[in-house]
Amino acid sequence: MAKLTSVNGKPEENIEEEVREETFSAEETKNQLRVKEDDFIAGMLSAAAYKSEEVSQIDIVRGGKLFFSFRIHALGEEEANKSRKKHTKYVRNKQIGVKFAEETDNAKFRSSLIYHATVEEDRDKLWDNKQVWNGLISQGHQIVTALDVIEAVLLGGEKDRIIDEINKMSGFNSENIEEVENNLEDVTKN
Repeated sequence: MAKLTSVNGKPEENIEEEVREETFSAEETKNQLRVKEDDFIAGMLSAAAYKSEEVSQIDIVRGGKLFFSFRIHALGEEEANKSRKKHTKYVRNKQIGVKFAEETDNAKFRSSLIYHATVEEDRDKLWDNKQVWNGLISQGHQIVTALDVIEAVLLGGEKDRIIDEINKMSGFNSENIEEVENNLEDVTKN
């Protein structure tokens, strides 16, 4: 008999389940494995869809007043790497023929992560909205891309909070991300 005493690290009521041993034919064993394989495949497909299906709402609130809200989803590693590469300047060492990261524009990189993590419908309403662009330009902001809109409307701390949420949704814990970013900065400096 097996006793289940913990779920997610929390004690649960003891559930006793009888396990009996049985011998199956080769065909019966294959059928059982096929059923389990289908469960694994369905699980993998669900995990792949999680990135775009699971969303979190971000509310931009200042002084108790809600200014606007938008939804974000998880980012894949490839999307994040593309953003980092796009906003990093590289230097080639001619002697060894290797390219090194010289400097990353962290403000643009973080804005790019927010832009790409924003649900497309909200991206169109906020960051790509030409009326918003024109309004910001009339206020004296220099707007050339959607990333400039993010820079103009979000405070640094708000961007930090949003990046933390993107990282959580993407399966990173923020301490690990900060450690990786610090290591990258150290490598860049050296």
